[in-house]
Amino acid sequence: MKIIVRFTLFVVKIKNMYLGSERPTQLKAIFWLLLYSCAVAGLGIAFALGYIILAIVLAPLLVSAAIFGLLQTRPKERIAAQNCNPEHDPAETESLQIILDDLPVALIRLSTDGEIVGVNGAARALLGNANLVGKNFSEEVEGLGRSMRVRVAEALKGRGIRTTEMGRYLKNGKEIFLQVSLMAMHFANRDCLVVVLSDKTELKILEAQFVQSQKMQAVGQLAGGVAHDFNNLLTAINGHCDLLLLRHEAGDQDYGDLIQIRQNANRAAALVRQLLAFSRKQTLRPKVLKLARTLAQLSQLLNRLLGEKVNLEIDIAEDLNLVRVDERQLEQVIMNLVVNARDAMLDGGSVMIAAENVELQRPLERDRATVPSGNYVCISIMDTGTGIAPDNIAKIFEPFFTTKRVGEGTGLGLSTVYGIIKQTGGFVFVDSILEQGTKFIVYLPCYVGKISSKPAKEDGRPILPKEAEVSGRILLVEDEDPVRSFAARALRMRGYKVDEAESAERALELLALNGAQYDLYISDIIMPGKDGPTWVREALQKHPETKVIFMSGYAEDAFEDGKPDIKDAGFLQKPFSLAELSDSVGQRLQM
Repeated sequence: MKIIVRFTLFVVKIKNMYLGSERPTQLKAIFWLLLYSCAVAGLGIAFALGYIILAIVLAPLLVSAAIFGLLQTRPKERIAAQNCNPEHDPAETESLQIILDDLPVALIRLSTDGEIVGVNGAARALLGNANLVGKNFSEEVEGLGRSMRVRVAEALKGRGIRTTEMGRYLKNGKEIFLQVSLMAMHFANRDCLVVVLSDKTELKILEAQFVQSQKMQAVGQLAGGVAHDFNNLLTAINGHCDLLLLRHEAGDQDYGDLIQIRQNANRAAALVRQLLAFSRKQTLRPKVLKLARTLAQLSQLLNRLLGEKVNLEIDIAEDLNLVRVDERQLEQVIMNLVVNARDAMLDGGSVMIAAENVELQRPLERDRATVPSGNYVCISIMDTGTGIAPDNIAKIFEPFFTTKRVGEGTGLGLSTVYGIIKQTGGFVFVDSILEQGTKFIVYLPCYVGKISSKPAKEDGRPILPKEAEVSGRILLVEDEDPVRSFAARALRMRGYKVDEAESAERALELLALNGAQYDLYISDIIMPGKDGPTWVREALQKHPETKVIFMSGYAEDAFEDGKPDIKDAGFLQKPFSLAELSDSVGQRLQM
């Protein structure tokens, strides 16, 4: 035992001579590890070779090394190391501070009352090199969920250590979002909090864009659904009004009232078309055209819309590329934007419409959209009005959002613009400066392909139906009773034989029970149970020669289900008049 004590004291003396208190702790640990390893190795070799005397000599060395190791890792020093208490080694405190300052992670040290006492280099760069030392952390960073003051108090009590909080901070006047994590520590002989920050601004922007797109999609679906139901009602109103007009001449006292009903129903239909335009579920009739001629023809109407106080200027490039758009809908877009510009200049001003060819060499990323590279026709509409407040720019394309007074606007003008342009395959952006003016920029993709030499079909419709030139048997399938009643009466008046079904299942039953041969199927698309295309495909398997007309309050291309198209199927957009129904049926049966 005396040998072990003397050998241990000898080892400690050697350690103090060469590894005094000024030596780094790491070297002391290395010395202990080497001493212990040599003793174990020597003792093992001595026993293996049978050198009992050598083993007796090495045994005290092994025990001494173990005692030395225990002395080097006393609980008090281990606790001090865990608590970052460098009171026994000032050099380590300075080294640790240098390491923390060079870390690529943003760190802030807080006192127990939330005051900032230390900021490392990464945090200074993240927060705009602001002098934050001495300021209260809770006043500088605003918690989005809970107050930062509450989070600091919880962290000091050891609660919520593993949770993070989102905060908002103004960096040089610009708002950024931070992910904040807090941890209680004992540093430099004091209790403190360490805050770990990371920049989540881009993530919050993407989150806001996603929420906005989800909201726009939800509102679009709502608008489309409402418009679909209204189109069914307007079809019945217009249709029965047409049936009454057939029995009243212009001199009748009820004739004027019927005309008023039809005119107001048409106004309601125009409002519904705006909803469908926003939801991108309206029927477009695109054709290849030269915008220069369209804008020139539209200028006279625009001058009347603007009035005498507002001056209209048009600057159109002579070599504008061709585009494929619905001309009437594009005119609606331009008129909506010009009317908005006029309303922003109550004291007068000027509106400029410019159009030019633009070639994008690389994709254009702007706002929430990416415009692919390629050739475009760019239409700009600029005004010298009051401008749009920055807070409102993100909302202007939302339906029913308006800055006008109650009763002065529906809030559907710009949402209609947005829907038409997006459904056409284009893009629309806005720039605005308060008290200086607003500029709307529309990108329309250039048309690439052959131009048809066939003359454009006139869009005019006769008010009253012609006499039936053909006869036939028709199966009419419509789940809305008023619409089905009107359509059946109108077709029977033309001389057609009509069988009615309120659902797809009932239509298939009629085909199976009667084995009837029909010349034409007229079917709504959206119905309870099987939809129109589904039951028609089944019916055409047995009667492939039967012609088909679909009708719907949605657009024709809103029902692409990935299945093969039904060959030569016609489409009738609701709300339709008696004349439109008669003409469509007659043309389809003559094919």
